[in-house]
Amino acid sequence: MANEIDHVVISPGSRNAPLIIGFTQQSDFTCFSIVDERCAAFFAIGLAQQLKKPVALVCTSGSALLNYYPAIAEAFYSDIPLVIISADRPSHLIDIGDGQTIRQENVFKNHILYSANCKDGDDPYANQILIDKALKVAIHQKGPVHINAPFSEPLYEQSSKTVLNKFEIGRPDASATKAFSEDFEILAKKWNSSGQKMILVGVLDPDSIEQRFLDILANDDSVIVLTEVTSNLHHNSFITAIDQLIAPLNDSGFNTLRPEILLTFGGMVVSKKIKAFLREYGPREHWHIDAKKAYDTYFCLKEHFKTSPNTFFTLFLPFVKEVSSTYKSSWSKLKAHRRARHTIFGDEVVYSDFKVFSEIFKTIPSQFQLQLGNSATVRYAQLFDLDVSLRVFCNRGTSGIDGSLSTAIGAAYVSKLPTVFVTGDLSFLYDSNGLWNNYIPNSFRIILINNGGGGIFRILPGAKKAAHFTEFFETKHGLSATHLCKMFGIEYTSANDGAEMKFQLSGFYEESKRPKLIEIFTPSTMNDQVLNDYFKYIT
Repeated sequence: MANEIDHVVISPGSRNAPLIIGFTQQSDFTCFSIVDERCAAFFAIGLAQQLKKPVALVCTSGSALLNYYPAIAEAFYSDIPLVIISADRPSHLIDIGDGQTIRQENVFKNHILYSANCKDGDDPYANQILIDKALKVAIHQKGPVHINAPFSEPLYEQSSKTVLNKFEIGRPDASATKAFSEDFEILAKKWNSSGQKMILVGVLDPDSIEQRFLDILANDDSVIVLTEVTSNLHHNSFITAIDQLIAPLNDSGFNTLRPEILLTFGGMVVSKKIKAFLREYGPREHWHIDAKKAYDTYFCLKEHFKTSPNTFFTLFLPFVKEVSSTYKSSWSKLKAHRRARHTIFGDEVVYSDFKVFSEIFKTIPSQFQLQLGNSATVRYAQLFDLDVSLRVFCNRGTSGIDGSLSTAIGAAYVSKLPTVFVTGDLSFLYDSNGLWNNYIPNSFRIILINNGGGGIFRILPGAKKAAHFTEFFETKHGLSATHLCKMFGIEYTSANDGAEMKFQLSGFYEESKRPKLIEIFTPSTMNDQVLNDYFKYIT
């Protein structure tokens, strides 16, 4: 079944009845029923993220389809294959005042890889050609595609054989695979003549880069490798806490760190500080490795290697020579100094978001899947050492707070590892309908840090000075997850201080008959000052 779509997430409706009947009556498909389309789409992202193949989404006509859009944008920028199948009215019923109709054709045109606009009553083979192309694009180009399927009434006496015809995705022909070739000898001369090379790694799936390549890069004194928690790359010589390293630097330090060549691979980078640094103190050349795309994030992109990192390193590294340099050793010493100061600060810091995140990441058992909420959560995660056996994920395609809970649940459902989801209060509450889900494993754990609002806005420069800051930016609230957990059958505990938090976390990961959530309440007004003090302290 490796080349087939076999997971289908369905939201109820009537116009999509032929699709529902067709999918649920075939044993080849594992079907899920999730009412809220926005949650359903992010749940599908979680499935596809772990399965490494497309997942189908099925909805009825009208505004139901539009609720998929946040997840479609995330999938588009995160290279996650989704196949959206929307039921529609026949074309002669559009824009005449008929119920539950909108203009569905090409509705996602700015964030979709392909739109298959089927026609009601057409030759089924013509529609099948469109559908086949959509499926091939989803798998080969790794992203979302849209199949719009109009149906005439009666709806419950038919199933769509066109859409369901095998639903198999062929592999690309060797002749259609674009050959990858670069003059590596010329590029290697540039690389070997440079004493300061920086490799910056964004979002990566675990185990996606061969360890032998990492070892070669780690042994070169002229190369520093910067990773993030979402990079899922591990080596003792790599710099993992980017903001910790560069936040205290002055102009002299930035000039010393400035690379001659910047090599990047992986998805989106979390650190705003590294992006600001590389834009202000630009390298001579930026090279990016990705089979699909290259963003000119640092305004100096020179080379785009349209292949996988493993293929690139296989072809390139034989030409590379180790270069004598103090670049890596200098920054490794500073890294060690920062880590030592970090440990002291963490031991002495008052109860705050910083303290809570510090303790949380110490408690997560090995061999867990860690799903991170966006905003402050994923940024705090960059500062702390995590068990290298953890497999870390976060929706960083568009960096939105919506859908992170639903994604984590989808991922937990198909993962062989127990999953913990760490999130802030606004992100959790925004996606609380994600708990309206019959597929949450009993091993699923949620750690909710509730500081009563959008605490990250206090950290942003100048934000607190804005008019009506608490009401329209921080959006303070007095809400808790207590009643949500009761309604959805989640085992609930809470903590209001460090001692209570440690006690509750001590048994949090033990086996249970229900999923668990711990809500940790933190002060709302001091976290920005604690973080500012931290970056001053580690200098």
